[in-house]
Amino acid sequence: MKIKPLKFIASSLDDLRNFPDEARRAAGFELHAVQSGLEPSDWKPMQVVGSGVMEIRIHILGEWRVIYVAKHHEAIYVLHAFQKKTKKTSRQEIDLARQRYKQIGG
Repeated sequence: MKIKPLKFIASSLDDLRNFPDEARRAAGFELHAVQSGLEPSDWKPMQVVGSGVMEIRIHILGEWRVIYVAKHHEAIYVLHAFQKKTKKTSRQEIDLARQRYKQIGG
């Protein structure tokens, strides 16, 4: 099975690198599963961002999220990585992910 490459949009790689070590490792493990064609262990669709967009949920040392889209043949695009501080994902985080989704041509 072919592993799909990851492409990080804008600051998403730096944002992911700023996760605490354990949360970053968990995110890497989940993204590798996605690259291998599997589903992450805890995720939800993010249709509010765009078609095919998913959110990986990490519950280690707080709440962390990685928003990505895997529907493109050539790569998995990581749109956004952030710490979730409230129960509902903030409009600002969603708008940023949506803007980056448009950059890759949705």
